[in-house]
Amino acid sequence: MPNAPFPDRALFPWIDELEREWRTIRSELDRVLERRADLPGFHDIVPEVGTISDDRGWKSFMLAGVGIPCGRNVERCPETWRIVRRIPGLSTAMFSIFEPRKRLPAHRGPYNGVLRLHLGLVVPQANERVAIRVGGETRHWNEGRALVLDDTFEHEAWNDSDELRVVLFVDFVRPLRFPANLVNRLLLALAARSPFVRDGHANQRRWERGFYGS
Repeated sequence: MPNAPFPDRALFPWIDELEREWRTIRSELDRVLERRADLPGFHDIVPEVGTISDDRGWKSFMLAGVGIPCGRNVERCPETWRIVRRIPGLSTAMFSIFEPRKRLPAHRGPYNGVLRLHLGLVVPQANERVAIRVGGETRHWNEGRALVLDDTFEHEAWNDSDELRVVLFVDFVRPLRFPANLVNRLLLALAARSPFVRDGHANQRRWERGFYGS
């Protein structure tokens, strides 16, 4: 697969089925957003995110992190979980929520063994004010439409509108030839056992206990 800021979505035929189900995902998101004020900042779950965002302008509702499901959230969004589990090589899935006027500065992902997908779920009407730049290309989200990006390119994102922006955020294993595909899956399996991931899931479980009251 050639390296590109936004890989050609035609390489991933399963995206069409994901897009067809976007309203089902949106209906479960709407129920989650009824408690929008209680959702954690992404840095509350993954402290390393604090290097680019340390406020509650970027919130998350995790469904899976590095291959490990987030049980109570999955139970709350069973249809979304059913849908995302069909994604080949699913690693991470969450609702990524930008509050109005939220900006993420330019940064790079640490490892190119995964690719990222954003499926637009809630996009302000003035979508020209809401965008993501990857490398030298800038794209705008649209409800019900997906884009794939390589986050190891320098990228930044912004919501300069007065409205909420939410995408389904998915990391999935980059398709590779043998034997690179085996090495990649081994590295991802090791990452899932790292203190970084264990701490993130511990933070997630603590938040779930407070959110669900048990």
